[in-house]
This record gives sequence, structure tokens and C-alpha cells, in this order.
Amino acid sequence: MKTLIIIPARGGSKGVPNKNIKHLNGKPLIQYTIEAAKKINKDRDICMTSDSDLIINTVKNIGLAVPFKRPSHLAEDNSGTYEVLLHAIDFYKNKGIIYDTIILLQPTSPLRNEKHIQEALALYTDDLDMLVSVKETESNPYYVLFEEDKEGYLQKSKEGNFTRRQDCPKVWEYNGAIYIINVKALLQKNMGEFRKIKKYIMDSESSLDIDTKLDFTLAEYLINNV
Repeated sequence: MKTLIIIPARGGSKGVPNKNIKHLNGKPLIQYTIEAAKKINKDRDICMTSDSDLIINTVKNIGLAVPFKRPSHLAEDNSGTYEVLLHAIDFYKNKGIIYDTIILLQPTSPLRNEKHIQEALALYTDDLDMLVSVKETESNPYYVLFEEDKEGYLQKSKEGNFTRRQDCPKVWEYNGAIYIINVKALLQKNMGEFRKIKKYIMDSESSLDIDTKLDFTLAEYLINNV
């Protein structure tokens, strides 16, 4: 199985400017993902894709070659991950390199490490569309989530007569840390159309996804105290 790790890092973060290269505990956020990737794959099979010269130069200084600069039309607010992945696949295909599997690692998951990736890989089989990392959701739809009906009254999102949270069926939430994608499936349909998906469970601390300044503070605390 020939595997390409793709690390997407768009430059247009609005909530936290330059989020992907903002320092976390003394090093750029994206470096945590690059270090994990390097322990899984050779550098030639790691693709950091970005439209930002600042991010590209930062990654080169970390010690990872960047194969191309992502076209600007694939770095807009409404640009999808699907198109970004296809662009990378086509780039390598045009160089005569064909991959069977993609490991998509978002740089906003600094507490996901190589051990998590290896454990997820051990669960992946080539009859799947995708294997994805999850955490158990804290907002269980059988217990605390409600929707408005046509009359404006709140109704449970999922019907069930549960009086204790621990009795509810477990519900899983994508944590954004690891996606192992079958390239054959990806070339046939968008990720949102995948049906053969299995999970790799991560704990809530390792699942932290950086989106705000508060997340940076929490991540730094976890890095130094857990």
C-alpha cells in the first residue's frame, strides 16, 4: 500500500491570523503535525499544500520540502478539501507516482501524534472508503440535543427514553485529527458521499482541535501537564 500524507494549510485563517504557523509552546503549530508525519512516512511521501508563501517558507525552515504552491482558487473560504486532495493526487500522477491511500492530517490537531496515526493505520483495510478518528461526543442527541418542531416546540434530536446519560447509545464525533482515505473511492465520489467508513477512537485531550486563542492556551497547558 503506497501512502501519501497530505497536510493542508491555507493561509487565510480569520479567527486567529496565521493560525497554522502561530507558535504553540515554542514552535509553529504545523510543526507538531510535520513531526508526526515524518515518523510515519519518508519526506518524499509527505505533501504540505498551501497558498501562503509565509507558511511554505516556515515549513521549509522546519525541514520539509514543499512540492508546489497551491493555486489561489483552491484556497478560498468556500474551497473544499475534496478539490485540494484531488489537486495533490493529480500533481503526483503527472510525475508518474500513484498512491493507493491518503492520510489527511490537519495542522490544527497538535496533540495527535505518530502513535495515534499508526493505531489508525492498523485498523484500515482497502475495502473501506475511509477510516476516520473520532471522539465520543459530549452533546449526546439522545439526552441533551433538541430541535424545534413545526410548532416551535423543542423535541429531542434522537428519540429515546433515557433518564441517565450513561445509558444512552454512544455517539461519535469526527475530531478532525486523522482521515485515512482510499484513493480509488476518492476518485469516484466526494468524501461526503462515502458510506464505508469506520472509526478510530481518540480521547478528548488528544482530540483537541485548534480554532481560537483559547484553544492555544488549553493546548499549551495539556502539552506541559498531561
